[in-house]
Amino acid sequence: MSKIRLLIADDHAILRAGLKMLIESQADMSVVGEAGDGETTLQLAHALAPDVLLLDISMPGTDGLAVLRSIAQVSPKTRSLILTMHEEEAILRAALSAGAAGYVLKRTVETLLLEAVRCVMRGETFLDPALSPLLIRSYLEQPLAQESESPKETLPDGLTAREVEVLRLVARGYTNREIAENLVISVKTVETHKAHLAAKLGLKTRAEMLRYARRKGLLKE
Repeated sequence: MSKIRLLIADDHAILRAGLKMLIESQADMSVVGEAGDGETTLQLAHALAPDVLLLDISMPGTDGLAVLRSIAQVSPKTRSLILTMHEEEAILRAALSAGAAGYVLKRTVETLLLEAVRCVMRGETFLDPALSPLLIRSYLEQPLAQESESPKETLPDGLTAREVEVLRLVARGYTNREIAENLVISVKTVETHKAHLAAKLGLKTRAEMLRYARRKGLLKE
């Protein structure tokens, strides 16, 4: 029986070593390559055509979501399994939309990774059970959100009203602390909204957010 060939992409060498040890302990799996950034990941995926790519979202240079959007071109048969610390719904949806076959939290890797690998190899989608409360809450809240949405403004690209508010303030040069004070939320919540913007739109810098906000007419008073 042929082994499942895996490529590990994560910028933490210690984590890669631990994952490799776990995978290599399985009779039906082998690690064929490792990468610490997005560009190297795509190069190795093209050269090695692994069965499964274990992919972190937060990597230097080309991030995991960008890798996901490109992997189908460089290695069409590779199934991508996200390994991440991010538990936000927006990032999960962005990953699945970009082509991820599975999503596993790093805190549950030791117990779920091998099951997830075998699951995506069968052509199925694997979602970490730890995300179930988040998905259920999102499902239950969706009708209410739709009913209460203001008809006065159509929000662009699937953004929430609060994400648009944060985007506008970032584009206008406000710091995280100033945004938090302006919207009466915590700095951590501001950082979470900015992570959602990065996941949904690929916007990471103030300049990128400013260009986007101008293009969408979000800076008009």
